Amino acid sequence: MTWFNFILKRSESDSDTNFLEVHGRQIPLAVIRNHRARRYLLRLRPDGSARLTIPYRGSVIEGRRFAERNTEWLARQFLRLQANPIKPKPWFIGTEILFRGNLVKLEAGMNGESGTVQLGDERVAVSGGNGDVRSHVMKHLWKLAAAELPPKVFELAAAHQLSVRRVTVRNQRSRWGSCSRRGTISLNWKLIQAPPFVRDYIILHELMHLRQMNHSARFWREVEVVCPGYKTAEQWLKQNAGLLK
Repeated sequence: MTWFNFILKRSESDSDTNFLEVHGRQIPLAVIRNHRARRYLLRLRPDGSARLTIPYRGSVIEGRRFAERNTEWLARQFLRLQANPIKPKPWFIGTEILFRGNLVKLEAGMNGESGTVQLGDERVAVSGGNGDVRSHVMKHLWKLAAAELPPKVFELAAAHQLSVRRVTVRNQRSRWGSCSRRGTISLNWKLIQAPPFVRDYIILHELMHLRQMNHSARFWREVEVVCPGYKTAEQWLKQNAGLLK
């Protein structure tokens, strides 16, 4: 056994999230049931969280045992990630980024105005000349998401007669959203970069957890009823994952 001490703990706020205690640090472990998976799978994500995939006929208990049997492998992956952290790509004038589902080029301010960057119809205040403007643009997009996503959640919740207690917009590095038993929906600010049909799918996905707090076959039937095109939305996310980093 390595110097890593792994303990699986149940999250109080999200039934699909556990935590690994790694040398005194809490490492998120997303537990995902995939009806297409044929075996248990464990991997370390680029952001340092782990993902445990459980096949359709598998159990969470056996999945946890599988994770425990593979902690030494996970520890080595974690050390490798710490030695070579993945840095986000810089955004410069001329860089194309996704905004509301379209590739939009970051341009200099209107009429050569200094200290601003144009992103479609959005004007973003920046500093540092023509250098990396990623942090400024991200902050602006996050503000847009915080203003637009909560009203859409409450709108869709009301349409499906569901009660939402609170909505938060966060920087979830490896998840698009989450739903707690207490009725709190948390969404990733990067949804502002996705097209409306993908944004709505993620919101509906989390809302359906208020009916089924799992990823069972019954849960996916609920999703399909309220969002028949959800597979197209998932495919879009897979195809554009590299542009949402």
